[in-house]
Amino acid sequence: MRRTPVYIICSTRPQVGKTLIARLLTEFLALQRGGVIAFDINLKEPSLLDFLPKLTETAEVDDTFGKMALMDRLIVNDDVGKVIDLGYHAFDEFFKMTAEIGFAKEAVRRGVAPIVLFVADTDRASIRAYATLQQQIPANALYTIDNEHVLRGEMPAALAQGRVLRIAALPVFLKTYIDRLNFSFTGYLRSEKDSSTELHQWIRKNYFSFREIELGLLLQRS
Repeated sequence: MRRTPVYIICSTRPQVGKTLIARLLTEFLALQRGGVIAFDINLKEPSLLDFLPKLTETAEVDDTFGKMALMDRLIVNDDVGKVIDLGYHAFDEFFKMTAEIGFAKEAVRRGVAPIVLFVADTDRASIRAYATLQQQIPANALYTIDNEHVLRGEMPAALAQGRVLRIAALPVFLKTYIDRLNFSFTGYLRSEKDSSTELHQWIRKNYFSFREIELGLLLQRS
C-alpha cells in the first residue's frame, strides 16, 4: 500500500490564500485518489467548510480531547488523503502538540506521510515559524508556498532554502469568480471546453504541482 498523505496547509498570517490552496488540494485529491477528508481549523469565515461541506469536518486543537481526536484520524494508513486547513491562530499550538507526541516519527512508522505547505509572507513571524518547521519536518516534506498575490516580489531568502511551490496571481475578476462558495475547480475543468483560458491553465498548473508531490510518495512506499 502506498503511504497515506496528510497535507498541512499553514501560515502565521491571515489573508495569505491558505484556504484557497486547501480548496485546490482537496479537490485535486478527490479527483486523483477518489477520496479525501479535509479538516478545518479556522476561526473566521469563509472557511474550507463553507466551500467544501461534503468533504470537510471541523477540528479543534484547543484542548486535549480535540487534539487526540484529530490525531487519531491522521495517523491511520487508509490510503485516503487528508488535508488540514490550519488557521493562523492555531499554528503554535498545533506544532507544539506534534512535537510533543513525536507525530512525524510515529507517522512514518505507521505508513503515513505528513507534508507541510507553509504559505510564506515577509514578516519576522513567518521566518521564525519556518525555522520551527525545519526542526520538525524532513526537508523533502516541507514546501514553501510562494503565493504571488501575497508576496508581490522576491521571497525572503530564509524561506526559499528548500522546496518551493509557486501559485500565480490571478486577475481580480477571476479571483472574485473563484471565491464564490459554489465554485468548483474540478467542475470548471470538466465544463469549460476551451483549455486555453487563463483560469483553465491556472487550475491545471496547480493540479500538476500537486501531482508531482503525489508521485514523490510512490517512491516512499512503506
